[in-house]
Amino acid sequence: QVQLVESGGGLVQAGGSLRLSCVASGSIRSINTMGWYRQAPGKQREVVATITNDGRTHYADSVKARFTISRDNAKNTAYLQMNSLKPEDTADYYCNADILSSVLGWQRYWGQGTQVTVSS
Repeated sequence: QVQLVESGGGLVQAGGSLRLSCVASGSIRSINTMGWYRQAPGKQREVVATITNDGRTHYADSVKARFTISRDNAKNTAYLQMNSLKPEDTADYYCNADILSSVLGWQRYWGQGTQVTVSS
């Protein structure tokens, strides 16, 4: 069984920083793209940033130059460094990953989410 677990969320003042982590565990054979998404109250879930297994990244326009996605393939972990946070970044942040497991083949998995609150 494969699972993703996020951590690192919390309450921060505007202009502050947070670092989110997402660890994949279980019967993993390979991980392709990993990504961070967010969902604010009353809004649809949106992509924040993605990273391929060879390090190519993509960012939403709203977070470019403020957020940095990275990954440690040896640890099956993705990170999201969030700087210069704004109140509009407040949301539940979710990690996802395309994972090849020994049992189910390629599947897309989601974490349970971690809450980020930015106060003004």
